[in-house]
Amino acid sequence: MDAEHHPDYPPKTPPPPKRPIEPPRPTPGNTVAIRGRLRMSLVNRRAANWALESAPWAPPKARSHVIDQLHSWGFRETDDTAGNVTELLVATAVNDGGRRVSLHLADQDRQALIVVLSHQAGLAVTDERVLPAIAALGATSCGADTAQDGRRLWAVLEL
Repeated sequence: MDAEHHPDYPPKTPPPPKRPIEPPRPTPGNTVAIRGRLRMSLVNRRAANWALESAPWAPPKARSHVIDQLHSWGFRETDDTAGNVTELLVATAVNDGGRRVSLHLADQDRQALIVVLSHQAGLAVTDERVLPAIAALGATSCGADTAQDGRRLWAVLEL
């Protein structure tokens, strides 16, 4: 046998990869509803929002933002209530340990909605003492929820 034998055909190459398998398209009989928390949407009302660094100075800064905005909308009689509620909401979000805090303010029918997002994932809903403390400061209603994007705390105040 010849030691330097060369084949007269090229070596076999692997076939190109196949397209990935697509999941079945939904039909009216096999739909599964999987929905995360809806994004917050404030419509048909005045609103303002601020992004703050999650730092010890954030609660007083948030307080001044909310009070200044309420004054620009013509509400001057609820400075203490709005300021105290805002500080507690933001302080709670800062304690969550995230890098930033989002503050949202809206008004409608002489009520103000203050919402704070902590942007820190994997948290419990909230400490059991926070919501009663918010209510004790004068909030008409308040609440909290969590999702993958963090905790959301909110309060409604009469203006």
